[in-house]
Amino acid sequence: MTRKTTMMARVILAIVFLSPAAAAALDVREVRLYRAPDHTRIVFDLSAPGEHRLIQLSDPERIVVDLSGARLQAEFPVEKLHNTPILRIRSGVRNGADLRVVLDMKAKVSPRSFPLKKNAQRGDRLVLDLYDQDPDAAAAPKVTKSAAHSSRRDIVIAIDAGHGGDDPGAIGPGGLREKDVVLRIAKELASLFKKEAGFQAKLVRTGDYYVGLGKRRAIARAAQADLLASIHADSFKNTEAKGGSVYTLSQRGAASSTFAKFLAERENAADFVGGVSLREMDGALAETLYDMRKSSALDASRGLAGQVLGEMGRVAALHSPKVERAAFVVLKAPDIPSILVETGFISNPGEAKRLRTRAHQRKIARAIHRGIRDWFIGQPPENTLLAWWKQAGGREYVIARGDTLSEIAQRFNVPMASIRAANSLSGDAIRAGQKLKIPLS
Repeated sequence: MTRKTTMMARVILAIVFLSPAAAAALDVREVRLYRAPDHTRIVFDLSAPGEHRLIQLSDPERIVVDLSGARLQAEFPVEKLHNTPILRIRSGVRNGADLRVVLDMKAKVSPRSFPLKKNAQRGDRLVLDLYDQDPDAAAAPKVTKSAAHSSRRDIVIAIDAGHGGDDPGAIGPGGLREKDVVLRIAKELASLFKKEAGFQAKLVRTGDYYVGLGKRRAIARAAQADLLASIHADSFKNTEAKGGSVYTLSQRGAASSTFAKFLAERENAADFVGGVSLREMDGALAETLYDMRKSSALDASRGLAGQVLGEMGRVAALHSPKVERAAFVVLKAPDIPSILVETGFISNPGEAKRLRTRAHQRKIARAIHRGIRDWFIGQPPENTLLAWWKQAGGREYVIARGDTLSEIAQRFNVPMASIRAANSLSGDAIRAGQKLKIPLS
């Protein structure tokens, strides 16, 4: 290569690297997609804070995001588009320097976007939420507090799996994520209540997506829940820390221990990681505990927490032998008894190994189920099926062909001896068509 040719090449390279398109100060490092029951979320991981513009176009329906001075360094998650209103995602360069991302839509949506500043868990991000406008697509399973008869309604348990979506929660050995573990426990707990007559379960989060702390309470309230149970897994810098815990809301904001304060601060920061706009966050944090001292919600929370803690102690080690208190934002529903269950320390290698297994997840779910169930059996809310059964001295069951006493006892979570005593049975012999009184405990 001649000297003249070399100089020419250097000039060309200088022009390329100094041009706005080539010298983009902002990289889109990753693009993630999460589907929730009522919206689709797309998260752009950015190398630095950036300016963006959101445009909605019709005929055909498109959503356009312009990122100033940015370049795309990631692949679009096209494999996740099948259950969303997005037909395809494409990109191009606008004005020689800006990144334009175009979403071709299959259905009309209401878009909203907002930036998130970097924090300890995530870097700078741009969040794009596409809210469904089709009522059928947006509708989540509806839970009501009514039964066949108004005085015999089910008790509604709202089960909240912590974290989700862009917020993995605590990370354990081998990349074990809190959001995955607690969702599996929550689903197992919901299935147990589904089999339990007189109860109905509502999952606050049904998949891998983030729900704001304020919205979690709103979902429980919309379901007219009798209890909000939030499921989590602890993490601490000391990997020897272990054991489960149960928390209630600290009425005046003071935590019952230094660790409870640390945990509440970490959990309350979830909105900054999971992605909630400042407008939503301000509204959630501004909610006051109106009439909390005059209501029975806090007393019920403490009673439920104590019952669940006792059952947890039967299947796992406890980090604290007493119910702890802290100012958890997710528990600040003044009209709903609320508890937060820490199922163990995911940062502890031994506990993480157990929490990873379905067997231990089921064991924890059964303990939480027993605690909640037994507490409500002892003091069922008015106008519920359990209250009616309690007044009647128990429920009635007509024996079906093939039933055995042990199977019936297992189905209703009642000792065989209690069924024998309630029905004056001298043994285990039963016959099809026979009516049994099933005691409540």
